[in-house]
Amino acid sequence: MPRVLLSRLLAAVGLAAAALLLVPSAPANAAGHDPILFVHGWQGSSSQWNTMIARLKADGWADAELYNWSYNSGQSNVTTAAQVEAKIDDILRITGAAKVDVVTHSMGGLSTRYYAKNLGGAARIDDWVSLAGPNHGTDTANSCFTASCTEMRIGSAYLTGLNSGDETPGTPAYGTWWSPCDTVINPDASVSLAGAANKQTGCLTHNGILEDVTVYGQVRDFVR
Repeated sequence: MPRVLLSRLLAAVGLAAAALLLVPSAPANAAGHDPILFVHGWQGSSSQWNTMIARLKADGWADAELYNWSYNSGQSNVTTAAQVEAKIDDILRITGAAKVDVVTHSMGGLSTRYYAKNLGGAARIDDWVSLAGPNHGTDTANSCFTASCTEMRIGSAYLTGLNSGDETPGTPAYGTWWSPCDTVINPDASVSLAGAANKQTGCLTHNGILEDVTVYGQVRDFVR
């Protein structure tokens, strides 16, 4: 090959390679799922999500898409909501995703709803799930006295503000699951939210809802 032609070919290859380097890389989750933040309830822990996370991995979710964490569940849900905000900001930064899915159990629904309603979180949440959440209060909270527990009491100032106006603000898809055999959330109707997809489960305990395979399948399909 003549030296001039060879030089021109190498120059063209170099330009093409440079152009490829300038193409921005796709976000880590572009071909996958929204990252999911799991938020436990009062006196719970991140380990309560182990079964659901294992099932999601078996169904194609990557480790980098699943985030469970523990927090001080005795503090006010307002404080926890600010921590949820920071956690979600970190997840979006790490993954490059535009939005997250949020899956909650029990009281975990209250701080994340506060985040969605009052801290701009509705713009960052795609799907929101409440499993056995005391969204309108529970009479069992009358016997505990931490800041968060008093906020779960029926008619509390916290819940009055949270449920005023639109109970499901913004664009997220909201879903709740409640069990007729849950003795922690009383009344059963407390869980359901106006504007949400509200589902009754089988006869499950308050924590049993986290392990149930039918509930898992419904939650998986809801956030998929």
